[in-house]
Amino acid sequence: MIKGIFPVDKFNKIETPFYWYDMDLLRETLGIISNECRNKPFHVHYAVKANANPQILKEIAAYGFGADCVSGNEILRALECGFTPDKIVFAGVGKTDREIRIGLDNDIFCFNVESKPELDVLNALASGRGKKVRVALRINPNVDAHTHKYITTGLNENKFGINEQDLPEILQMIRTSSHIELIGIHFHIGSQITDLSSFEDLCVKAAALQEWFNSQGVALPVINVGGGLGINYQHPNHCPVADFEAYFRLFEKYLKLQENQTLHFELGRSMVAPCGSLITRVLYVKEGMQKKFLIVDAGMTDLIRPALYQAFHHIENISSEGDYMPYDVVGPICESSDVFGEERMLNEAVRGDLIALRSAGAYGETMVSQYNCREKPASYFSDSL
Repeated sequence: MIKGIFPVDKFNKIETPFYWYDMDLLRETLGIISNECRNKPFHVHYAVKANANPQILKEIAAYGFGADCVSGNEILRALECGFTPDKIVFAGVGKTDREIRIGLDNDIFCFNVESKPELDVLNALASGRGKKVRVALRINPNVDAHTHKYITTGLNENKFGINEQDLPEILQMIRTSSHIELIGIHFHIGSQITDLSSFEDLCVKAAALQEWFNSQGVALPVINVGGGLGINYQHPNHCPVADFEAYFRLFEKYLKLQENQTLHFELGRSMVAPCGSLITRVLYVKEGMQKKFLIVDAGMTDLIRPALYQAFHHIENISSEGDYMPYDVVGPICESSDVFGEERMLNEAVRGDLIALRSAGAYGETMVSQYNCREKPASYFSDSL
């Protein structure tokens, strides 16, 4: 999705800001993942939290992938968009009774359990439904994902998951819970992981934990290693697809599955981030004392990642072929954190130019807010615009 591919003439007729999705790139990505998993005991569940746009979900479901959900409404959205219940997993530290009942009533594949109290509630609610619920224990492997602290989730002292020292007690709870069926163990160490050695560490830890369960006489048909594979935000034109080959090859090499075991993944960002861009328009070019500001009509309400995580998004002026010069690209929200990028080299800009914030297909549209009573941005797709 290089600069010349953006249909600027069509964009000029659309009210900004809006999300634009390159569906060909999405299909290319999904095809690569499918090929890497072919003839292997691998199952991919798309992390719905990354992007819950129905058209995106329907495309992913059509490739036969499962869904990783973190709310009851995500389960319902996944079902509406074609995901089958037997491929839906439900994670999250704070599942409400209503949400648990949604999972139970739809006979989803598995609940990823994150605490002892959750096990008690699951057992009670499943009993009330006369059902036995399949669970995987989310264990904190104490593996550092080497990423932003807000998206590091696998360390011991964390709201997510179960610590190793609690496993004997939890296993005893499961043995005395008549409506719980333990089918696996689950991990998720963080997001936007580009150092694959973190996944090697996870494989070592998962193998050791699996041996412990074996020593307790417990066979685990499912190992779920979560997601977290990062993308190249700096160079979306040159690296539009994540390195899935190296990712899957690593797990195949370092995590030896036992007979009749399946390995499950929960990929989100790496599947959808590259195909999406937030398109915004220049309202004003403001001359500061030492800087030039591009004030655009999109703000942190439309794409919060830079304000929340100090995240980097490649920015392009898709209307101009002028000389490059540095700009601070900022939004209209009454917050000093409403900044998309500082000192970015962009083609010379004038009022009305279209600016593309790239790699925004994950945690962009799905995290939109209406702060300042702003309208939510629309979404458009390359095969229907």
